[in-house]
Amino acid sequence: MLADLPQAMGHPLALILGYLLGSIPFGLLLTRSAGTADIRGIGSGNIGATNVLRTGRKDLAALTLLGDALKGTAAVLLASHFLGYSAALAAGFGAFVGHIFPVWLRFRGGKGVATFLGITLGLAWQGAAAFAIAWLLVAFTTRYSSLAALVASVATVVTLWLLGDLHIAGLLAALTVLLWLKHHQNIARLLNGTEGKIGAKG
Repeated sequence: MLADLPQAMGHPLALILGYLLGSIPFGLLLTRSAGTADIRGIGSGNIGATNVLRTGRKDLAALTLLGDALKGTAAVLLASHFLGYSAALAAGFGAFVGHIFPVWLRFRGGKGVATFLGITLGLAWQGAAAFAIAWLLVAFTTRYSSLAALVASVATVVTLWLLGDLHIAGLLAALTVLLWLKHHQNIARLLNGTEGKIGAKG
């Protein structure tokens, strides 16, 4: 059984599995198959759902969001089933890194919000619920999607820490640092008041 592999072998396998799943660029693949413009050449150049939405295809944006989330969920569930709980944490880390630094796209990937949520869902549904609630509250209050994601990531870590899921909270804390780093331009725009709001034109 794969679960009987020593950690020295199981964790690297899980990390690789997670990375390969996480690096699937759903946004790019879906927009290409639909014949739309290369999303890397429009808007932020990001491969995530927000930039896909700038093509005018809400359906493709929704599918991108779903794909980017579920690849994180799939990574941790597969690793947990075949390699054990601790390997699932390694797979989650790999999936997140794969999404934001995909080797196929010269390590220029997305910002990781959907994948963060998907990983959390696979590891602890309570954390995913906390993320969703925090995101909705901040998004509806401020209309800043980026701020909602930043606050929600921290809320997820705090929730799981309070619930005693320290290993998962530790992993998600590391992913939160990476997520915030990937949002450095958004943070700068939030601070100087130039960040775009949800539903704003132009």
